[in-house]
Amino acid sequence: MPVSEITRHLILDYLRGESAVYHGKMDEIEFLGRLFDLTKIKSDDPRSKTFRGDISTHRYQFQDWENSWIYTDDRFALARADDGLFLRFLCQMLHPLTLRPRTEAARLLGEFNKYLAADGWQIARGGEISGKPYYEPAVYSRGRVGALGKVKRLPVALTSLQLARQIKRLESSVDSDPELAIGTAKELLETVCRTILGERGQPVTGAPDIPTLNRLTLKELDLLPDHAHAHSKGTEVMSRLLSNLGSITHGVAEIRGLYGTGHGKDGNNPSLDARHARLAIGAAATMATFLYETHLANRAALPRP
Repeated sequence: MPVSEITRHLILDYLRGESAVYHGKMDEIEFLGRLFDLTKIKSDDPRSKTFRGDISTHRYQFQDWENSWIYTDDRFALARADDGLFLRFLCQMLHPLTLRPRTEAARLLGEFNKYLAADGWQIARGGEISGKPYYEPAVYSRGRVGALGKVKRLPVALTSLQLARQIKRLESSVDSDPELAIGTAKELLETVCRTILGERGQPVTGAPDIPTLNRLTLKELDLLPDHAHAHSKGTEVMSRLLSNLGSITHGVAEIRGLYGTGHGKDGNNPSLDARHARLAIGAAATMATFLYETHLANRAALPRP
């Protein structure tokens, strides 16, 4: 789907009103040289032969062009440029070499994606360069996280306001704020474990960590089949599988501690991408679904309150 003229003008109008210059602290000619061949664009100033010289004259020597000149210059025509060039221009504004403050980059990214979403596009994290994030154009995912589908269909998800909020937060942050999504994935698993224990008459007091909650839940659910012989092959395999399932919760808790929200971190701490957030969400959602479905399957055997 093309980036509409309306969307382009909304973004360019926003940028013209921003105090931040488009190239950040990067050299302006270097910034534009990554997108255009400045030596092949003719100058309209007799003092220069090429547009590269034009920029040098008006931006460095006489400084008679405003910081927002790029948004209205007909030779670049950002409002009419092809989609790829327009989106690359926005991504270049967020490149690590622009040396923008993190808060400023986050604000720009949020505004870009707010407008681009209407046309099915987004600026997404592509990876890191020397520990700093860079961005690429991507099709807008609209927050769809496949693993959450089964969680959303669980009865408890329809009645628990807490779970509903967590699911909504996961869907809205998986692309825009992977750290928040990772932290919320851990919270979702905690909520499901606490809910299961509460519904089985074993409410949790205090603030146990997620591995402890997982052990309490597995113990309460008594997941080993009663009919399996203590030394049978099936029991051995089931025990190993349950142990691996338990490691999921440990993994989600550890990755949240390292990269998710909830704890202050060193200012140079590396960040993760949306794909890592989806992995954490998928693991937490799979475990949460399995535990709650097991709880429902054998709840008939529980004593009536």
